[in-house]
Amino acid sequence: MRIFCRLIIAVGIVAPSLFAGAFVLQIGSPAGNPEAQKNNGVLVARVTACRSPEKTAITATAEGRENGIRKSIPLKVIPLTTAGAFAITREWPEQGTWVVKLIATNPEYKDYAPSVLVPFEKNALQWTAAKHFVHIPADAEVAAVLKGMSDHARHAIN
Repeated sequence: MRIFCRLIIAVGIVAPSLFAGAFVLQIGSPAGNPEAQKNNGVLVARVTACRSPEKTAITATAEGRENGIRKSIPLKVIPLTTAGAFAITREWPEQGTWVVKLIATNPEYKDYAPSVLVPFEKNALQWTAAKHFVHIPADAEVAAVLKGMSDHARHAIN
């Protein structure tokens, strides 16, 4: 019993430190954010960083294939009035298969970079299931998501 009590006390002391300093990247629809809509956002990114949130940077690129050619297009990241919220605009062509790659970095968190790949359906402003990472997605990971989108579209046609 004494060991059990010590274990409970130890967990109570250690557990809060495990969650302290969280650095999280979330995505959402601009539908509920009039400011993002006004800025023609197709995605809203929200970042929380317990340590030095003002040092957080967000980068966004459209990664895709158009006419069989692999392309990467930098996207605008527009800071919104809500701290840690950003609108991402669509700047990629309607043709092709595209995924938006979002990366959050903060020097306080060293190599930890919460990231997300957001596939966009062909010719649509609606996005499908996103894939989250705790590192910058490698080219192979981006290619796998694009391939999965292409395979899904091929099966939908047949």
